Formats: sequence, C-alpha cells, structure tokens
Amino acid sequence: MHSAPAAAALRPAAAPATRSVALWLFLCAAMVFAMAVIGAITRLTESGLSIVEWAPIKGALPPLSDQAWADAFAAYKATPEYLYKNTGMSLEAFQQIFFWEWLHRLWGRAIGLVFAAGLAWFWWRGGLDRGLRLRLLGLLVLGGLQGALGWFMVMSGLVDRPSVSHYRLAAHLGLAVLLYALILWTAYGLVLPRLGGFAGARSLRRHASFAIGCVAVTMCWGAFVAGLDAGQVYNTFPLMDGRLLPPPESFSIIPAWLNWFDNTALVQFTHRWLAIGTSLVVLALAFRCSRTPVVGWGHLAGLMVVVQVGLGISTLLAQVPVWLGAMHQAGALLLLALLLALRFVTRPVSESRLR
Repeated sequence: MHSAPAAAALRPAAAPATRSVALWLFLCAAMVFAMAVIGAITRLTESGLSIVEWAPIKGALPPLSDQAWADAFAAYKATPEYLYKNTGMSLEAFQQIFFWEWLHRLWGRAIGLVFAAGLAWFWWRGGLDRGLRLRLLGLLVLGGLQGALGWFMVMSGLVDRPSVSHYRLAAHLGLAVLLYALILWTAYGLVLPRLGGFAGARSLRRHASFAIGCVAVTMCWGAFVAGLDAGQVYNTFPLMDGRLLPPPESFSIIPAWLNWFDNTALVQFTHRWLAIGTSLVVLALAFRCSRTPVVGWGHLAGLMVVVQVGLGISTLLAQVPVWLGAMHQAGALLLLALLLALRFVTRPVSESRLR
C-alpha cells in the first residue's frame, strides 16, 4: 500500500480550472441542448409513452429480438394511449415511436456519463477549486433528479389518460433548461471577460436578467402549448381565426383562472403574446447595448429573438410540423444562451466567478 505522500506523488500536478474544463462544460451544455430538441421531437411525434417502464440500466438497449419487440408492443397495448388513440397500430409504427423515446432516454444516460466522467477526471487532475467542485456536484445531482422527473412525467400518461400531464411536461422542460443555463453560466465563468466597468452596466445587467426571466416564462407556456396540443388550433396570426381575443368559451373552466393554464385557446393566446412581449424586451436591450463594450452580445440576442419569433409564427401557421417545432425549441435555447452571456459580461471584474 502506498503511503499518503507517495500516493499524492502519483497524481498529476494540481492546476487551476482552465479552458479544457470550460470546453467540457460547453460539450455538456450542447448535449443538454440536443436532449431538449430530441425531447421536442419525441413530444411532437407522440412517442413519449411508447416505453412503459423505467429501467435505467437494462433499458439502455432496445429490444434485440422478435420476441422482445412483441413483449414491448404488448406492454404498450395495455396503455391508455394505445387503447384510446392508437388502436390497431402496426408493429412497424410502434417501432418508429419507440425509437424516439429510446433515443431520448439513451441521450440522457450519455449526458450523465459524460458529465460524471469529466467531473471525476478534472477532480483527480486537481483542476477544480472547492467552489467549482461543489457547483458541479450539485449539477450532477440535479441531472439525476431530471431523469426521475422525466419518469414521473411519463407515469401521468400510463394510468387513466392517453397523454402526459402538461404541468409535468413543463416541469421536466423547466429543469432541463435550468441545468442548461447553470452549466453554461459555469462555463462562461471560466472563459468570458467581465466588462461591467462602464457607465450603465448595472442597469443593463438588470435588463438582461429581466429578459432571461421573460424567456423562461414564455418557454413554460410553450410547454403548456405542447402538452395540450394547443398549436394545432387557431393557426392564424396575429388574429385567432379573425379575433384578437379567444372566443368566450375559452373561459369555460371553473375557477376562471385555471383557463390560463388548462384551456387550449387561452394557453396558446398567452404563449403568443408572452413571446411578442419578450421580443420587445430583448430588442430594447439590444438597442441599449449599442455604443457599449457589450454591443456584440446585445445585437446577437436581438437578431436571435427576431429569428425565434419568425420560427414561432411559422410553426403556428404550418400547424406544427415536427422539424419546425424542433427548430423553435432550439431557437429558444440559443436565445437563452446569448442572454446569459450578455448578462455575464456586464458583471464587474471584482464579482465572484460562480455568482
């Protein structure tokens, strides 16, 4: 057995967190980004209820024999989705929806492995200070909770209803977005400069924080839209089939305030106008960034919000084709990444890296 000094001598020399750590974190963030897009495709293809058990280890492999496929299909046939929506589905059609849900879960496992392996490597190399180690351990735990939350979401569609709860869907997306944002923020802390010494930086920083909050709320209502299939109705813009406001029956749920969360028409109405309001907030931020050291980030965010609004309107008018819906999800995540970067670079030089 090695003595403690001898064992320490076998380890590589300690080094501060470097760009290699940031590159690993950006890779993890890109994987979470891809996970969210795959999740959007899974939802849009109505594939999310095709796997009826949570098997973190053995579930990494798809069925590999005819009998295994028959067993998986038989389990699906007992679900409300098959009984109420897909009665008579062929095995080939089942295999298509099974693929997206399996890929979604496999990619989640891959994210966990890449993150855990990278954390172990850089910790062993001595490239992480105490604050960064604690932050990364917290993110690892949060990632595990995200997997459990995903199964909690799926469970809501396996008992009495042929679809998942849109509230659980929003929570699942929200936690994924939070993970994405925290990983990016940590990576930004290792590579981006702090330029917050100019006049008005604090005000811009607050404006950026508000814009990030607006994007988050808009994405939440986007998850409600997806969960309720609310994008399949009122496929006109800016009016809703000739009306500025939804029809009176949009307030049919009692108590009335639940309509904003549960009524298809009102949920879509809320999402579309939250998106317009968010775009105005971001465009105002981009304008205010002119003639400041952060003008580049501001203009990128302004351009991206215009693209994102265009994607959203196009998705609605086209009645939510899968490819456009996936691009709309991706656009929201890119906009969030740019706003986080803008928020970061407006920080004063003296501010702590991990705040």
